[in-house]
Amino acid sequence: METQMKEALFWSEEKEGARCHLCPHHCLVREGKSGICGARAVRDGKLVSLNYGRVAGMAIDPIEKKPLFHFYPGSRIFSIGTLGCNLHCPFCQNAGLSRFFDGYGGKSEDIDFVSVEELVGLVERSQGERMVAYTYSEPIVWYEYVLEAMEECHKRGIKNVLVTNGYIEAEPLEKWLPFLDAANVDLKSFREEGYRKLGGSLAPVKTTIRRLFEAGVHVEVTTLVVPGVSDSLLEMEELSSWLASLSPEIPFHLSRYFPHYRYQEPPTAIDLLHRMREVAKRHLHHVYVGNVMEDASTFCAGCGQLLIRRTGYQVDVVGLEKGKCLHCGRSLWGRYAD
Repeated sequence: METQMKEALFWSEEKEGARCHLCPHHCLVREGKSGICGARAVRDGKLVSLNYGRVAGMAIDPIEKKPLFHFYPGSRIFSIGTLGCNLHCPFCQNAGLSRFFDGYGGKSEDIDFVSVEELVGLVERSQGERMVAYTYSEPIVWYEYVLEAMEECHKRGIKNVLVTNGYIEAEPLEKWLPFLDAANVDLKSFREEGYRKLGGSLAPVKTTIRRLFEAGVHVEVTTLVVPGVSDSLLEMEELSSWLASLSPEIPFHLSRYFPHYRYQEPPTAIDLLHRMREVAKRHLHHVYVGNVMEDASTFCAGCGQLLIRRTGYQVDVVGLEKGKCLHCGRSLWGRYAD
């Protein structure tokens, strides 16, 4: 396996080692050790990225799988992911990648090295649209590689999409923004105590969502409804009300949890998902239920006309032209093909 260790951005030297400033953990990392994410370590006195260019997964996915429902619906996107995560969700649905450095996964020799130039070439030759998603595990802990890839893709007219937990500091986020077209942020709970169970904090994620929206990035939000963590109807009322304070147009996805990794509570009840959707729809125009086999179509918030029909990953744009409802002319918030 070809590999590289690249000096990390956003760190400072301290007497005991190196202080990482990429995410709100601000890990103090000692020589030979790594931070909470497992992907950044100190070698010869410098903080380095252990996963630079290490690609653990690549595929061409439906854009709806990210999920993004209001960003070029029906298109396909080149998806790429690495190893590591800066949160420790016991219910992680992709623990083979996110917890790889804890020994929960395959062998390091199975992980390929892909240069930024090689990645761009793969995207340009792929059968999807000219878009790339940094996804599967957490792209924040792959920061240096993602930044370089975003810059090069942006130069070549390739759209950049993040699928992220949003647990990042302001300065590194700002450095990404000029190259970023869309993001789906995983808002795991709307309680600080909920985030404490995952080794994080709610406030920085709210800040990330707000900043993405203010910067003009197309943003959608997903909450995995986990029993005992994010299954409160009152919490859903507060979460959706807060999102609507940014814009009631922001698409919101409620996703069904299934037992995985270290969390064995039963799957989220379908009835609860439906009740949470009704609560969220008091504030937001477009609320979708995911990880279930049911209709996830988009309707005009003005006249109720069907705009985008979705059956699984079969997508048909039926009532929309140039981003506007064919019936009443109301604009549908998002980005659409001409």
